[in-house]
Amino acid sequence: MADRQTIDARGAFCPGPLMELIAALKLAQLGDEVEVLSSDKGSVTDIPAWVNKVGHTYVGTVEHDGYWSVVIKKAK
Repeated sequence: MADRQTIDARGAFCPGPLMELIAALKLAQLGDEVEVLSSDKGSVTDIPAWVNKVGHTYVGTVEHDGYWSVVIKKAK
């Protein structure tokens, strides 16, 4: 069964949230989801672009009050 890990990167600026995501994906199992909470608007475009480039699955982004939740599934 796949797990979901949450990284709270609110308050960090790019490339911080992306670097934390990369580190988490190295430890995640295939099919696991990683959710990144980020207050940096750049993460909304940077993370999906990186995920598509390297071959993982972009699940979606939800805007909350003052931050975004970006969800990725490890695909390789």
